[in-house]
Formats: sequence, C-alpha cells, structure tokens
Amino acid sequence: MNTLAYGLLSLLSHSSLSGYDLMLRIQPFWPAKHSQIYPLLARLERNGMVSCELVQQSDKPDKKVYSINDKGIAALQEWLTVPASDPVMRDELMLKAFCMSHVDPAVSRELFAARLEHYRNKLERLCQKIKSVRQVDELEEDQMPSYQSPYFGAYIMLNKALMSCRTNIEWCEWVLAVIPVEEASVE
Repeated sequence: MNTLAYGLLSLLSHSSLSGYDLMLRIQPFWPAKHSQIYPLLARLERNGMVSCELVQQSDKPDKKVYSINDKGIAALQEWLTVPASDPVMRDELMLKAFCMSHVDPAVSRELFAARLEHYRNKLERLCQKIKSVRQVDELEEDQMPSYQSPYFGAYIMLNKALMSCRTNIEWCEWVLAVIPVEEASVE
C-alpha cells in the first residue's frame, strides 16, 4: 500500500466519508486527485480494510460512504510504527527567490508582499480552526486535547501549521525589509 492509502485509512479512522469528502479532507496533507482516490478506495475495499455503504440521495446521484474496519485499523496501527519518510517541500517562490536579482526589486517586492498576505490570511484561518477544535472538545483557551482525544492529532498538526505560518510571515517581512526600494529617477 502507498502513503495515500494509509492517509485515507487515517481519515476514515475518525469518521465515515465519501470519496469526494476524503479528497477534500486529505488536501491539506497530501495532494491527491479523484483519479487516485477512487481506485485506492476500491482496492482497500477488495482487501477488506474498508466497507462501503451506498447512500441514496434524492437531489443528487447516490454516493458511496466508506468506513474503516478492524483489518484497516490493524494496517493503520502497523503503518504508524514505521518511521516517516523525509518531508517534501515544493514552493515556486523559493525558486524565484534564488534568482530574483534578475528582475527589478519592485517585482520581487510584489511577489513577497503577495506571499505575506497569503500567510497572514492563512494564520487567521488556522487560529479559527484551532479555536473550533477547542470548542468541539470543550476546552478552555489555554487547554489542549488529551492524547486520547480524537482531536489531538488535528490539534498538534494545526499548531505545527500555525508555527510554520508565523515563521513564514517573519521571513517575508524580513525579505521585504532587505529588498532595495528604488527611488524614482529625477531627470
């Protein structure tokens, strides 16, 4: 099984979901398309790791809702004991930053100002998500979910994203401060 299959099992370990819902929920962790998810779900079902229930809908086509079973939980537990592979980073801005001295500083400033805005918006969304996790788990502002809580994993991942986002904001602000501001030439 590949990492995406374990990712699907991971999401299903919290709740039953349709293939479409799985695709939406896995995106923050692992980019995946319908063309990857549906064949994997069929394989997981053939291998007895998930079961599927057909849910009839009156205004839409019927949908399949998948649930993890004991064999899927066992596979997930085994996968959790294996060390994770090295993280992969793909960020187009890093490639542009490497050679940005080839363009006018104003162009570079625009790139970093846009990325700074992106991170500030992301920071706001992450703070709201963390607040939601605390509310659903009935926690006070300074509390975090217990290790046994189904929200523990989401909470620690959201905090990693929050910390990373804050670091990226700081870096973008620093880059904007060191890119020269060219003054208009007077003729």
